[in-house]
Amino acid sequence: MSTATIEALRAALGDPHALLTDEASLIAYGYDGTWFEQRPLAVVLPSTTAEVAAIHRIATERRIGITPRAMGSGLAGGAVPLAGSIVVGLMRMNQILEIDEVNRVAVVQAGVINADLQQAVEARGLFYPPDPSSLRQSAIGGNVAENAGGARCLKYGVTGDYVSALEIVLPDGTIIRTGGKMVKNVTGYDLRALFTGSEGTLGTITEITLSLLAKPRYTRTAMAAFSLLDDAARTVNAIIAAGLSPTSIELLDTITMQCVEEHHPCGLPVHAAAMLLFAGDGHHENIVEGEISAIIEIAKQHGATDLHIAHTPEESQRLWNARRAVSPAVARRRPHKLGEDVSVPRSAMVEMLRAVQRIARTYDLLIPIWGHAGDGNLHPNILCDRRDQEEMRRVRAAAQEIFEAAIALGGTLSGEHGIGILKKQFMELDLGHDAVAVMRRIKEALDPLGIMNPGKMFPDPGGPDAFLLPGAR
Repeated sequence: MSTATIEALRAALGDPHALLTDEASLIAYGYDGTWFEQRPLAVVLPSTTAEVAAIHRIATERRIGITPRAMGSGLAGGAVPLAGSIVVGLMRMNQILEIDEVNRVAVVQAGVINADLQQAVEARGLFYPPDPSSLRQSAIGGNVAENAGGARCLKYGVTGDYVSALEIVLPDGTIIRTGGKMVKNVTGYDLRALFTGSEGTLGTITEITLSLLAKPRYTRTAMAAFSLLDDAARTVNAIIAAGLSPTSIELLDTITMQCVEEHHPCGLPVHAAAMLLFAGDGHHENIVEGEISAIIEIAKQHGATDLHIAHTPEESQRLWNARRAVSPAVARRRPHKLGEDVSVPRSAMVEMLRAVQRIARTYDLLIPIWGHAGDGNLHPNILCDRRDQEEMRRVRAAAQEIFEAAIALGGTLSGEHGIGILKKQFMELDLGHDAVAVMRRIKEALDPLGIMNPGKMFPDPGGPDAFLLPGAR
């Protein structure tokens, strides 16, 4: 990067230390929660929306790529700065600007950590439901950019269901606001929906207004173990068919439980083929208790071999801490893991689970499965060593078959992690050529120079194998 560009970026920032060009910083901001890494040209850490806009104008003038980044915990390579980009890190923009109890909204900057927001609103008797497993590390801006999910999606929906307004810096530095605090808003195109889940390819989100709910007064957690994975999946469908509305239904297979117990012992039923973790909440204790009891009864009827209801908040927290420990625990089993998050209709879960097991056998790979079974969002993770070229050939083939199986069952590539680098080569397989062409035209209209998060979401000419090419760390 030229000295003139560096000086222009430094002049756009209020703090001279907010421009990073040293080797250690470029490495630190060059990867996310995947195995992809690429060093940016520079890192800028703006403190205001005006500074973000100034950076965008410089990037537009000099045709430099911009990779917006919140906390870099994403699992699709979306925050990895490809194609000679600068990273625009938003972690300094981390203020909760307002909690409006009358309109039940929170106005936050993009760098606010999800767990910090939850704690702040719950202190007011309010509730922000979206709870990705990374809630203690991930920021709201990244959650919106990826339309993140979490365990409570079954009852409450994903991040996009709570986005009431956005402030966005477009590629050329123009600042727009869309939405507001109102409950109903059908004026014009739904730009909130367009930018939510756009993965930084259309602009940089700097401020978000989020809808809040009343905090449920009662919660309850239960678990059930099964000797057959199929029985666990059928139990999920039976619970929904019975008209029950649990907050969460999480699935962990036996490999997943073993990994957790090795590094975070908490008494999971590792002898079982699978376990389901249930949560219920509400404002009336008898209703919550009744719902959990009904869920346990259905689990019994579908072959549950070990049933347990948490009787204290500490016991409940222990179970949910185990669930949140899954990803790091599994990652310790092998040098690398390819984490997926295919989503299928609940009615297809048995077939999808069987397909993953068949694919694991076919390619002689260890593929633990966990995920948000209540909404059909499964996380098969392929454990591997990227230094083993022959194994990686099998990993590529297995990943492609997992995607193909999900799509054949009426599902999709991602339920919450996004596309990024990881799955962009399969977009047309999922959406079709014409739908991807429409997305490209939207991208070209808003970002004609192609500077916003280049190299993400849209397929490259290289074909399906290209999704595993960046170097391992």
